[in-house]
Amino acid sequence: MDKGQETSQKENLAKENELKTEEENPKNSEITPDEKNEKEEISPESKIKELEDKLARTFAEMENQRRRFEKEKEDAFEYGGFSFAREALNLIDNLERSKQVLKSDEKLKDTEALSKILEHLDIINKDIISIFSKNNIKPIECLNKKLDPNFHQAMMEIEDDHKEPGTIIQEIQKGFTIKDRLLRPSLVGVSKKTNDKTEETNKNEEK
Repeated sequence: MDKGQETSQKENLAKENELKTEEENPKNSEITPDEKNEKEEISPESKIKELEDKLARTFAEMENQRRRFEKEKEDAFEYGGFSFAREALNLIDNLERSKQVLKSDEKLKDTEALSKILEHLDIINKDIISIFSKNNIKPIECLNKKLDPNFHQAMMEIEDDHKEPGTIIQEIQKGFTIKDRLLRPSLVGVSKKTNDKTEETNKNEEK
C-alpha cells in the first residue's frame, strides 16, 4: 500500500469518527454560544436562592390555609346552630299569636280560664327565652331607643309629639342576636311629628 492510499484511509476514518461523535452527542452540536453563556451564568448560589424563595412561598401558602381552616372551624363551633336558632324563634312568635287570639275571643274575655291559660303561656315563653339566653341567644331591647338599622327594621311611622322622630315606640316582632351576630332584626314602629303641627310650622316660617 502506498502512502497516498494510507493517507486517504486515515482521513476517511477521522470523518467517520466525527460523524459518530455527533450522533452520540446531538445536544452538544446544537448548543449555541448564547445558551452556553446562560448555563454558565446560573451559579449554585442562584439556584439555592431560587429554591429558598419557592420554599418560603410554599410555607406562606400553607400558613394561610391553616388560618382559613382555623377560622372556618371556629365559626362552625360558634355559629353552627345559627339556622336552627332562627327557626326556633317561630315558637316565641306562635306563642305570642296564640295569646292575642285568646285575648280577642269574646267568650273568653274576663274569665278565669283565660287568665290561667295566659299565665301558662307566659311561663312557657319565659322558659324558652331562658334556654335561648343560656345558648347566647338574646332578645334585642328596642322600645324608647333610636332606630338602629343594624338591629331594627321600621315597619310603620306613628304620630307622636312627645317623642323625638325616629324613636321606637312599638315593637311588632321581637328581634334576637346570637353572640355578636344579628339573628333577626326587631320589627318596629317609630315616632314622627303630627302633620298638623308640621303644617302650622311651615305656615309660620312662610309668614
